[in-house]
Amino acid sequence: MAYIYNTSYKVQADVDTEEVRLQYNIEEGAYVTTPSGVWTVFDGEWVKLYPQSGTGTGLGWTRYDDGQFTSEAKLTLAQGVEVVLPNNAASVYRSQTGIDYYNSSTLKVLADNENDTYIMTIVFKYQASNANQTYLEIHFEGGNGTPYDRIRDTITFPKGNDTAHDYHGVFQYYADANFISNGSQWNITAVGGAAQIWDIIYFIQKTQNYA
Repeated sequence: MAYIYNTSYKVQADVDTEEVRLQYNIEEGAYVTTPSGVWTVFDGEWVKLYPQSGTGTGLGWTRYDDGQFTSEAKLTLAQGVEVVLPNNAASVYRSQTGIDYYNSSTLKVLADNENDTYIMTIVFKYQASNANQTYLEIHFEGGNGTPYDRIRDTITFPKGNDTAHDYHGVFQYYADANFISNGSQWNITAVGGAAQIWDIIYFIQKTQNYA
């Protein structure tokens, strides 16, 4: 009697969005594919299986360069008006394919897993027509629970009126459940007078993969 053996199996699932994945019930051993990678549930939490870095740690970095506000078309910040720091990610550089820590459509900074830690560098040029009385306030948007708005900086103008300066700020933070679900934004305000900024760059590095 001849036997027939199955030598391979193929299962293909739809690719869901991150929003849909986060709405699923946590079921041990579940597998989901999203544009950011392949996920499973282990020990009651979502864990990203792929892509990982070449060393297998899941660490990596991305750089996002804004292409809208340049030296020829500066962003004007009105005095006392808080706005989201814009970055349209016209140019993106990654340590490896599939890593993304920022959404240029929503202007939201993203994270992979709860309790992951990150270092984010913000770079831009800035100037003010009244440098003696003007300064900038920049801070992370506050979330539900963790006070991310405490991650902030006050930026002064050390030289004269309409003199361009280079800002370089480095911030460390971790991701809580609300950050994973909703992301966060950088808000900026000109205080004491109007100001202009341009050549905005985000550099985001994951330094610890909790999962």
